[in-house]
Amino acid sequence: MKVVILAGGYGTRLSEFTESIPKPMLKIGGRPILWHIMNYYSKFGFNDFVVALGYKSEIIKEFFLNYHSLNSDFTVDLNSGRINYLNKCVDDWKVSLIYTGEDTMTGGRVKRLQSFIGNETFMLTYGDGLSNINLSNLLKFHKAHKKMVTVSAVRPVARFGNLMINNHEVINFKEKPQTEQGWINGGFLVVNPEFFDFIEGDKTILEKDPLEKVAKIGELMAFQHDGYWQCMDTKRDKDALENLWNSGSAPWNI
Repeated sequence: MKVVILAGGYGTRLSEFTESIPKPMLKIGGRPILWHIMNYYSKFGFNDFVVALGYKSEIIKEFFLNYHSLNSDFTVDLNSGRINYLNKCVDDWKVSLIYTGEDTMTGGRVKRLQSFIGNETFMLTYGDGLSNINLSNLLKFHKAHKKMVTVSAVRPVARFGNLMINNHEVINFKEKPQTEQGWINGGFLVVNPEFFDFIEGDKTILEKDPLEKVAKIGELMAFQHDGYWQCMDTKRDKDALENLWNSGSAPWNI
């Protein structure tokens, strides 16, 4: 099953860092948060990634083009040009890096990936959020209810939008009103391919019309996660993630 990661935004709320690198490349414990997200999916056996690129896409491409060199010790024979990796990275990942436009909205980025995903169910998440959500249970939940989309509902502070949930079914999806139940969209979605029909084009914001529409027709379900979840919107968020990692007790490091 493919895992789509949205990694093309400008990250303006972290402009002190993102003027030079894209937000998913900001490092936690010496590795980009994008790597942490992919590594977490990999722990559950999801190793086929499709990364939607935009702003400063070349930096993410260069990271993966040089992945073995950046993550391994090696010896270079300058005479022959031969490289001998001394402890070669063995991550069993397939990574497709797809440029989806500089100013394309989140829904538009997903739409642009349709030909790469094909007619299959896929995972979908953002390139700036970490969690200890059980991805195996998330997928089982999605297969069991047979609806079009599952969104992971989490309980952070009330600065995000909320989901109105009745018996796991999302009956209303609003991105940024004052929260009522405290449940918000935490990413980590499972999506059936017919969802592509609800996305018009590049200007479509995933969290607006597409998810609101599938909620109205009863095709959006919530996998409620009471555990750890944190997005990286501010320097304070980044520092908190860094401190957790350095403490050796990062919840996503399983």
